[in-house]
Amino acid sequence: MRQLGTTRAATRLFCALFALPFADTASAKRQPTPALPTPLVHLRAVEPAIHQEMRYATADNFTGRPLPGYGAPECVLLASVAAALARVQRDLAAHGLGLKVYDCYRPRRAVAAFHAWMKEGQDDARSRHFHPRIERTQLHQLGYVAAVSGHSQGNSVDLTLVPASPAASSGATAASVADAPCHQSPTERTAHPSVDMGTGFDCFDVRSHRQATGLTPAQREARKTLHDAMILQGFRGFSKEWWHFSFATNEGGGRSFDVPIMPYRP
Repeated sequence: MRQLGTTRAATRLFCALFALPFADTASAKRQPTPALPTPLVHLRAVEPAIHQEMRYATADNFTGRPLPGYGAPECVLLASVAAALARVQRDLAAHGLGLKVYDCYRPRRAVAAFHAWMKEGQDDARSRHFHPRIERTQLHQLGYVAAVSGHSQGNSVDLTLVPASPAASSGATAASVADAPCHQSPTERTAHPSVDMGTGFDCFDVRSHRQATGLTPAQREARKTLHDAMILQGFRGFSKEWWHFSFATNEGGGRSFDVPIMPYRP
């Protein structure tokens, strides 16, 4: 009987130990996603029709790597800014257009990573795409990469226009886009290509200035359409980057955040 009892105890111990990792996994799955601090919200909860292509959550950006703090490819903004952006989206829908966001709230740790990147090594093929006529070390001095960013307050957004019914992707490969200087080829490798603005996003070049010369009439009109729609709802643009807009609000009290961006859970 003692041997039988010992065998049963050993069996129970084995089963308990075997179940531990599965119990931990199940417990992890039940853990709720940390809530965003008030007044930050996910844009998807306010206006899901706005297309999101969050570049800094991926390697498809000028640093060539995902940025720290981007735990999910989600746009997060102050609630008042998200509401204003939703109004812009509705205004544009009447003209067969919509918005696509590239970046919204940006954790402070990501801003610090930009500056660490500027001190690394020499320019490379990626540099020749995103800032073909400016050295990496000059980006801060020339006002393209800020030491303190309004994005960290949740009141700034980088975005563009997209057709409401997008055409098929151009099929350009990652290599061909990365090799082309951004001031010459605004092509995007995406299933939801944007309206031609004359450059791609994060093209650190004079051609990205809102009033740049050498644009086609269609490119100038596209920039004006985006700018006018944003200004109408209380945003203000940045003269050096046609894609960057900020919103004047007292919400958040000017607080700068460093909370990570987590997946949206409705």
